[in-house]
Amino acid sequence: MRQSELFTKTRREAPQDEAATNAKLLIRGGFIHKEMAGVYSFLPLGLRVLKKIEQVIREEINAVGGQELLLSSLHPKENWQKTGRWDAMDDLYKVKDSSERETALGPTHEEIIVPIAKEYVSSYKDLPFAAYQFQNKFRMELRAKSGILRGREFIMKDLYSFHADDKDFAAYYDKVKNAYHRIFKRVGIGEKTYLTYAAGGTFSKYSHEFQTLSPVGEDIIFLCTACKVAINKEILEDQKVCPSCGKSDFKEEKAVEVGNIFDLKTKFSAPFDLTYKNEEGQDVPVLMGCYGIGLGRLLGMIVEVLSDEKGMVWPEEVAPFRVHLLNLGVADKKVTKAAETLYGKLLKRGVEVLYDDRDARAGEKFADADLLGMPHRVVVSEKTVAKKKVEVTRRDSGITQMMTETALLKL
Repeated sequence: MRQSELFTKTRREAPQDEAATNAKLLIRGGFIHKEMAGVYSFLPLGLRVLKKIEQVIREEINAVGGQELLLSSLHPKENWQKTGRWDAMDDLYKVKDSSERETALGPTHEEIIVPIAKEYVSSYKDLPFAAYQFQNKFRMELRAKSGILRGREFIMKDLYSFHADDKDFAAYYDKVKNAYHRIFKRVGIGEKTYLTYAAGGTFSKYSHEFQTLSPVGEDIIFLCTACKVAINKEILEDQKVCPSCGKSDFKEEKAVEVGNIFDLKTKFSAPFDLTYKNEEGQDVPVLMGCYGIGLGRLLGMIVEVLSDEKGMVWPEEVAPFRVHLLNLGVADKKVTKAAETLYGKLLKRGVEVLYDDRDARAGEKFADADLLGMPHRVVVSEKTVAKKKVEVTRRDSGITQMMTETALLKL
């Protein structure tokens, strides 16, 4: 991608109405555009990151047997009445059309996936299975703040699993738990993200959250210094010791929830009479689990955790481009020829490159490269051409080295 052809531009100043680092940097870099409080559009650079995150999640959920689908955003009122959530869920968006028909804008999809499952599950032979999607969600969030960390419209990966018994569910639950650890590691925040025990409510002693340590966190967690799992504030009074290792030495931290996994048991299968016939021909309720990750929130947390005073610092696996190639001599034919040739070679090798071919000052190009945060900045200038090398800088470490094109192409 030639930067001269990118329709978005960087901004020198952060928007006045944004306090969160993620929103300030993403808007300054032209990754997102704010439509209203809690609602953002993803622009070309932001969408590239979002799609990279989506692909990481897709690969890991496919690996644990998830089948991808896409469910409707508009939900029948009757489905929500069956589960009792039409009246009980206070952040549900309800839409009424000109014929007075009411529907819900989906904040979650149990009310859709369970009736679909009922069409296909009749025997124990039909179980287990797991289905997931990437879908817009809508929640009437009265405290929309913190940039894209807390919104009214957001994209979520929601996975639903269906099981014949507790043993099968527990085995799958552990598989997803491990998949989540791999996801957070791959997107660059694994070292600061912890499995966190939360109160399980009606259905089980515990549910689990994945919390990422951050000063902007609204949640308080207590990190076990012995085994590196955590418990959240709401269960601390009853849970005096770590539920994983039994120790009682905790460190209080602020954190942001980036994922959660729940044991639903029959909470949603029962209202829709989702059952299967066992080997004795008896009707048995299907057990369920659900597992969520907000993609926009995850993107925002990558910015919060990894950015520095100059801008964003993208991990290689989710960066919009792997290389930011800077031509510092647009008016110099030799420099431009060298930069254009290198750009072509990188593309030919399948390297994703943002090529700054703009007629702009070197200082502006360096500042934009730091703000946009691609993993590798490659500079072509009069000096590098004379040495028959290029200047390569890693964004995360700031380490710069002169390198031949041959060596660069091996990176």
